[in-house]
Amino acid sequence: MMRLASLADLRDRYDIVIVGAGPAGMAAAAEAGGHGLSVLLLDENGGFGGQAFRAVEHSPLRAHPLLGASFARGDRLAAALGSVDIEFLSEATVWHLDPTLTIALSRQGHARGLTTRRVIVATGALERPMPVPGWTLPGVMTVGGAQTLLKAQGLLPHGRVVLAGSGPLLWLYAAQCVTAGMPPSLVLDTTRRANWIAALGHLPAFLASPYLAKGLALLLRVRRAVRIVSGVDALAINELGGALCVSWPGGEAAADHVLLHQGVVPHSNLVQAAGCAVRWRADQACFAPVTSDWGDSSIPGIGIAGDGAGIAGAEAAEADGRIAALAALYALGAIDASARDTRSIPHRRARARAHAGRAFLDAMYLPAPSFRTAAADVIACRCEEVSGAVVRAVAAKGAMGPNQAKAFLRCGMGPCQGRLCGLTVVETLAAARGTTPAEIGPLRIRNPIKPVSLAEIASMASTEAELAAVERQ
Repeated sequence: MMRLASLADLRDRYDIVIVGAGPAGMAAAAEAGGHGLSVLLLDENGGFGGQAFRAVEHSPLRAHPLLGASFARGDRLAAALGSVDIEFLSEATVWHLDPTLTIALSRQGHARGLTTRRVIVATGALERPMPVPGWTLPGVMTVGGAQTLLKAQGLLPHGRVVLAGSGPLLWLYAAQCVTAGMPPSLVLDTTRRANWIAALGHLPAFLASPYLAKGLALLLRVRRAVRIVSGVDALAINELGGALCVSWPGGEAAADHVLLHQGVVPHSNLVQAAGCAVRWRADQACFAPVTSDWGDSSIPGIGIAGDGAGIAGAEAAEADGRIAALAALYALGAIDASARDTRSIPHRRARARAHAGRAFLDAMYLPAPSFRTAAADVIACRCEEVSGAVVRAVAAKGAMGPNQAKAFLRCGMGPCQGRLCGLTVVETLAAARGTTPAEIGPLRIRNPIKPVSLAEIASMASTEAELAAVERQ
């Protein structure tokens, strides 16, 4: 593997470009390298790992038991990349992808474009917004953000820490805090009791899955050390005397830090900006790209692997990445159909094992509608400070969906480009109109998907004529 030092080290054209160096991206790069093709792996972080294996090469807690045995998978993937023929550029933010497979990216204040014959988008997941009163206050952040600080810097929050929400990541982080000797003060579990009934039909597959033993161990560790309030169906956070006060029906608690979590959803902005088709997944309450069994999107040449195509976890993401890489190698003539199919068999089996029991988790931890929509006095769009009341007022005036509402409210036009508000606005509009998110559709994402300055664009060497020539190749 060759680690590139700057944008100037990049070629103008690659055979395969992989965006994202998490489990799916690392696995795809390991599979694609060594076949005589030019392969580029990009990530906006300083190294490999993504969120699942954050800072796997440099974390101060690499060998600490609180990260769990699964972190060793990241070590193995990172080690495997060291011996394959690929190029890797870190701190590279990809902000443009289109159907011609033209990519634009920025690094350290400069930008450039390049083209590729195949692209595998492995951008992973992002946390679902949880728009409750007070979610924008200082001292309130997401569980995923707190876990990033733990993995990358070895930091844990001090003082009175309240975790609120539901989902496997919430319990994993709580268990990690307990293992580190700094348990949270309180866990407010928002899992609906009705979800248990919905999940029962998927129980047999879950009992045979690897999730059962791991999940029970996490829950037992937390329940022995932390006060837990179950069945919380409403939540509010206020400032009180320089501290935070978390209230729920039947109780309240003072806090120095409040960590929120309602599961994760596909981070699909890049492929949506490229024009890839997405669909509403009611089981995960989110939009996800439409992909084939090989990870191919609706646009030729664009593959999607890992949680960016649908939430299934790190092990499934790794298998997805290898399968998508085999599909790319076959499409480029590096291997034949027989080799592709044969080599994909163990990865398909691994993916099937990882998916076993996933339907139970999806049903169990499906967030309540009250935590997915913004109430009248709650901020729905943080960038533009638009409240739930304003979103509903636009719906009452006839806005059919988020793209029409965007013209009036600017929701989705701020720095986050809809990452923090897209689902909230869609579900709030759908509730106001008495319809479904599938009916009104997703927020239309446009390039650039990340903030990019005019200075960065001006630094690009390609002129418009040169870019047009590249796109015709």
